[in-house]
This record gives sequence, C-alpha cells and structure tokens, in this order.
Amino acid sequence: MPESGQKTTQGHITESTPAAPATGGTPAARSVGLLVTLVLGGLTALPPLSMDMYLPALPEVTGALHAPAATVQLTLTACLAGMALGQLVVGPMSDKWGRRRPLLVGMVVYVLATAVCALAPTAELLIGFRLLQGLAGAAGIVIARAVVRDLYEGVEMARFFSTLMLISGVAPIIAPLIGGQILRITDWRGVFHVLTVIGILLTFVVWRFLGETLPPERRHEGGVGDALRTMRGLLADRVFTGYMLAGGLAFAALFAYISASPFVVQEIYGASPQTFSLLFGLNSIGLVAVGQINGKLLVGRVSLDKALGWGLGIILLAALALLLMTSGVFGEVGLVPVAAGLFVLMSAMGLAMPNTNAQALMRTPHAAGSASALLGTSSFLVGAVASPLVGIAGEHTAVPMAVVQLTCAVLSLACFLGLCRPWRSGKEATGV
Repeated sequence: MPESGQKTTQGHITESTPAAPATGGTPAARSVGLLVTLVLGGLTALPPLSMDMYLPALPEVTGALHAPAATVQLTLTACLAGMALGQLVVGPMSDKWGRRRPLLVGMVVYVLATAVCALAPTAELLIGFRLLQGLAGAAGIVIARAVVRDLYEGVEMARFFSTLMLISGVAPIIAPLIGGQILRITDWRGVFHVLTVIGILLTFVVWRFLGETLPPERRHEGGVGDALRTMRGLLADRVFTGYMLAGGLAFAALFAYISASPFVVQEIYGASPQTFSLLFGLNSIGLVAVGQINGKLLVGRVSLDKALGWGLGIILLAALALLLMTSGVFGEVGLVPVAAGLFVLMSAMGLAMPNTNAQALMRTPHAAGSASALLGTSSFLVGAVASPLVGIAGEHTAVPMAVVQLTCAVLSLACFLGLCRPWRSGKEATGV
C-alpha cells in the first residue's frame, strides 16, 4: 500500500514523495497522481509507438532494402525479442538499484539506437539496430509496471492498469496514422527520425518529473544469483505462471495481427497505407474502450478472473471466425468481414491484458521488478516467435495469421483454466 508522510518537491516525486498517486485529498496530491499517470502512460506507449508507427512502411522497406517480406518482418521480431530479453536484465536491476536510474539509462540508449535505425543501409543491419532499440526500450515497459506495483494494491492496481491502457492506447491509434502521413512527405527512414524525437522528449519528462518509487529499505541487495533465485521462485508459483503464460499467449495473438496486418490489408485486400492506418486506429479504439469498461464498470463488481475468462473466450471465437473466413469456408470475403473479426479480437484484449497483469502482480509484492520482467519477457518472446510464422506462406494469404492467432488463443485459455484454476475461491485463485 502507499507510503504516507512523505513530501513532494517542485511537483514531482522524489525518494521521499508519496508512493501512491492520490485519488483524493488535496488538489496538489491529485496533481501529482495525474502527473505520474501521464508519465507511466508515456512509458507504456513507447512499445506500440516503436512498432505501429513503422507498420505502414513495411511494404516500402521490402522494396527499398531489396528484401523479402519475411526478412523485413524480422525487424519487428528483433525489436520484440530485444524488449523481451532486456526486461530480464532491467527488472531485477530496478529491484536492486531503484526504478529511476535504470530507466534513464535505458531511455538514453533507446534514443541513440532509434537514431541509428534511420541510417541502416541493409535489412540485416536494420534488424540488428532494432534489436538494440528493443533491448533499451525494455526499461520503460518493465519499470512502468513495477512502479504501478509500488504504488497500488488489489483492485486499485487493476483499475490503474486499465487507466494506463487508455493513455497508452492512444499510441496505437495515432501511430499508424502518423506513419502513413510521414510516408506522404518522406520515406520509411523519416519514421525513425520522428521516433527519435519522441524518445528525447520522453527521456526529458522522465528525468524531470518521475522520481524514485522504491525506497532503499525495500530494495534487494543480492546480485545476479539472487535475481535468478527470485525468478525461479516466481516461476514455481503455479498460479503466477498460469497468468504469465495466459497473458503472453494472448499478446502473441495480438502481435500476429500487428505483424501480418500491413500485408493482409494492403497487399491482399488492396487498401492504401492511409486506409490501413484508419482501420488499425479503429481496432485500437476498440481495445481502449473495452479496457475502460473493464476498469470503470467491471473491476470491483465482477471478479478479475471472470472478466479475464470472458476476454480469452472472445479472443478464441474471433480467431476461429478469422480462420474460417480467410481459408475460404464462406467463399470469397472482402475486407469488411475480416476487419470486423480483427476488431473483435483486438477489443477483447482490453479484458485480457490488464487483468492478467494485475492478477499476477498481486501475488508478488516482494519482487515487483522481477515479476514484471517475467511477465514482459514471456509476452514479447512468444510474440517474437509468432511474428515470422504469419508470413510463412508468403504475402498473398492471411491463413497463417489466423492459424497463429487461434493456436495462441486456445493455449492461452488452456493455461488460464489449467494452471490458475479460477473456479477455486480464496487466495490461490485470486492472488489476494
């Protein structure tokens, strides 16, 4: 729970500031809470910005760098894999040295790596630079979740994750739109120039306004061995592992859509980059809207497990419908039915993602950084594996995307039911 009796300095959190953004109290307290929310929202928005702003340019990159679509999709995979592996390092570091220092170092390296991406002369070098970009960008992802665990408990944590989804959800809505407009005036390299500027601005905001939320007395003093033992203990928790795998596999279904949709919408159905951007933004609005329904209406009235189960079930049904449509069971279908299926799948993520994070982190108040690292790493690694599979049959069929999505949805629901056992009442099932 939040620490009390601490002070603020110049409107931002320091090591002696409140450990939780206030939801009531004085206007100054509410201002600090809003500021922290916006900063954490910016950090969680960085991954979709890095991924989604680049999506409309994927077909152009294949021509500019003379590389096949499967190779260019590896630029997404490399960034995703980097974000996964980086979290394993940064998470335990933040438990030992606090949240602020590892975050700032990661942000600086992210800015440098993004700037170098704009100069890559070959697909192979771009893949390498994207890997470095992902490794550095991992700091923002893992530490933002750990800070939320520092600040909140129980239902309030689930609500805050839904609030973060609203803020960070703006990124996937506007990122493809920005990317599409950038391509009107420049080439794909301009996308990375814009990302560099965004990274610089976010680094300044973090440096100026986000202070330390993990006081020294709550830090771990152990080294790498201690961090590994902590992670091993977390993985030995069957329920935590169930939520981790369920969330990671659901994210893989989402990332299969992110990786394949530029080719599905533009190459198979002949839409323009601008049309693709609009459809992508609409799907992101669905995700954000359902996330807010979860946070504002369901949390506190419906158990987190029940909301999570509904979300995973809807994802499975949407993926099955997409497979039937793309494989020709219903004959030739146009863009509209496929886009509707993708919209339902994306929207249901608003129930799955915040609730898996909240349920898993509720069980780990003693090691929020390490737990956050495992949650993020599992999601990004499974997503990195799913990414190249969606292009395995070439650029002219959407069946691999639907197969990957359905497989991930089935496995996610199986992990949730088999490991978390949500029908059981009490501490084991709920984590509280």
